[in-house]
Amino acid sequence: MPRASTNLSCLHPESQPTTSDETVVAGGTVVLKCQVEDPDDSSLQWSNPAQQTLYFGEKRALRDNRIQLERSTPNELTISISDVVLSDEGEYTCSIFTMPVRTAKALVTVLGIPQKPQIFGHEQPIDEEKIARLTCRSSGSKPAAQLRWKKGNKELKDEGTEVVEDPNGKTFTVSSRVEFRVTKEDNEAEVTCTVDHESLQNSERSTTQKLQVHYKPTAKIEPHPQYPREGEKLQLQCDGQGNPIPQEFLWEKEGSDAPLQLSSDSVLIFPFLNKSDSGTYVCTATSSMGSVVAKYNLDVSDLSQLPTPHVHSTPAPPPGPSQPISHASMATASSFTPAPIQDASPVPSTSSTYHAVIGGVVAVIVFLLLSLLIVLGHYLIRHKGTYLTHEAKGSDDAPDADTAIINAEGGQAGGDDKKEYFI
Repeated sequence: MPRASTNLSCLHPESQPTTSDETVVAGGTVVLKCQVEDPDDSSLQWSNPAQQTLYFGEKRALRDNRIQLERSTPNELTISISDVVLSDEGEYTCSIFTMPVRTAKALVTVLGIPQKPQIFGHEQPIDEEKIARLTCRSSGSKPAAQLRWKKGNKELKDEGTEVVEDPNGKTFTVSSRVEFRVTKEDNEAEVTCTVDHESLQNSERSTTQKLQVHYKPTAKIEPHPQYPREGEKLQLQCDGQGNPIPQEFLWEKEGSDAPLQLSSDSVLIFPFLNKSDSGTYVCTATSSMGSVVAKYNLDVSDLSQLPTPHVHSTPAPPPGPSQPISHASMATASSFTPAPIQDASPVPSTSSTYHAVIGGVVAVIVFLLLSLLIVLGHYLIRHKGTYLTHEAKGSDDAPDADTAIINAEGGQAGGDDKKEYFI
């Protein structure tokens, strides 16, 4: 806005210098122009708020390299100040040394650029259904900046703004607070604080932080393969989700007193499925936020028919003050010590027993056959080459050789009495 002094301006309006107020961002450059219609053979002069002469006509009066002469004529004196700082703010005076001296004032306003905002209160995870309290702070603005909040694409209304003057006495620190209740859907949600200020010249300066929300776990049981058959290997995967992720898994079978498995491993393995494995299996997944129960119905009653799995999960109910704590609660799951488990498969295989019995029977039969062959062979060896005949019968009782021959010939005459045996 043009400004001029009123001293005797009504008498000589053409000799009155004119200027205009200027606004500049800290670090920028401001141009000061002073004009007069009738200089009356006098020179124009610029002075700073401390009344130090900067330029008298085209002559430099103050040794400050930031101040430069832009234009000097009898009717105009224009200078520039670069790298403007907050201390450059104030009223600058343009004078023309006529009789009397005429002056005009130019107010220079220096804008302090706000620093990038900072968000506090998000450092630790927030439990679901609790209240999140966040603070956004920005310093160095002049005049005081404005702060606004967003969660995702939704605007958040602040709970109050505080403005405090900085130690330099020229700029300000602005703080803004927001409060809102968080849910598990707010986990990893982005909260943004943006500072608005005229020095930013239609640009934004903002900070974004992600929320960390802790919430109760969920679980479901996935079979691998999806449609198990009798005789195949089966793995039941207890898929636990949550923040934090469940780190403890308790496996049980409905109707069985002892737990099947308690560990950080979420997989239950059946090396060889059989009919006795049929039943409902329960997985209790536990994290620091609580426990959840998932169930799976396994049916292997028919080799030719695929089992139909039924999977569902329910939150583990919290134990009452006067009620016994069940195995599904977080406290029991974390302190319970199951019976030692030798194998990942909870149920023995009856097919292996059948194979063992059949193998035993075959071994007994083979042993009996070998024993019989040994006895028969021994008997044959003892009776090998034994002969019984009636040849030369009566020769044993003959007194001499001639009588023996006679008796032998007489014996041969009865050919029907001669017999031979061989075994």
